Amino acid sequence: MVGSRGRAPTMVPLVEAWDSGASSWSARERQDYANDLGDDRSLVAVTDRFNQAKADQDPAEWMPSATCRYIADWATVKTRWGLTADPAEHAALQKTAARCDGPEITVELAR
Repeated sequence: MVGSRGRAPTMVPLVEAWDSGASSWSARERQDYANDLGDDRSLVAVTDRFNQAKADQDPAEWMPSATCRYIADWATVKTRWGLTADPAEHAALQKTAARCDGPEITVELAR
């Protein structure tokens, strides 16, 4: 299901991306980020209720029940776009990753 604006929401919300480095991007780069079809993990189909629960929070503030996949996808998108993670977000990702048996993640850089 797509977001309320007619498109799938980004894995890393636009506000979070802005705070993590996108504020220095050109308008074209921000548009490319918001419409990234180059990696299946960038845009996610979720229910509106799920999207509203997540809002613009990072993993230090909100985590779904499928935590291992979520943090892998989150880290992939942040890495793909060269976005930073604040200390609380980084700690939440590390704490959750320590409980996961996930495979190695591969990332194709977008910029």
